[in-house]
Amino acid sequence: MSLEFLITSLIVVASPGTGVLVTLAAGLSRGARAAVVAAFGCTLGIVPHMLAAITGLAALLHTSAVAFQVIKYLGVAYLLYMAWMTLKEHGALKIEADHNPRSDGQVIVSAILVNVLNPKLSIFFFAFLPQFISVGEANPLSQMLELSLVFMAMTFAVFVICGVFAASVRNYVISRPRILAWMRRTFAAAFVAFGAKLAVADR
Repeated sequence: MSLEFLITSLIVVASPGTGVLVTLAAGLSRGARAAVVAAFGCTLGIVPHMLAAITGLAALLHTSAVAFQVIKYLGVAYLLYMAWMTLKEHGALKIEADHNPRSDGQVIVSAILVNVLNPKLSIFFFAFLPQFISVGEANPLSQMLELSLVFMAMTFAVFVICGVFAASVRNYVISRPRILAWMRRTFAAAFVAFGAKLAVADR
């Protein structure tokens, strides 16, 4: 495994995206535990794209306009839904009482959907992983799986760090309604921006 792969993967993982946004929101609204759960969900959401890249299914998304557009617009719709729910105080930044927490399953499903409904991820891994396969590798699929697992581990670690940091300032944020309202609008705008970016994406 090359140093180039590790550095490139870290840059990709640390770049602002919907996964980071969801994890930050979980940390701010529900604390460190929820942030870790959300990070786990976002990491699980990568699995289908990894498998698609390894098995070649990403090539279908690259060549089939219909398949790509269907998944893409489902993703756009879900991001807009998250933006709306955030503004209505029922979504990613809903501050919940300790006696009525959102279940881990709900957090994980929401986080998974954010990544699963983005066809660009499959195509990204389809193009990204093969670049780091050794020339003459006897078992390239095995090496792609190894690289995928390392990428997922890095994703989980970085997201947890971001989420736990957000949880550390949670009390400061929720005790100041004006800051919380501003953050809700900011997060909602970010979800809309990511949705717009996905909407104009092509293969």
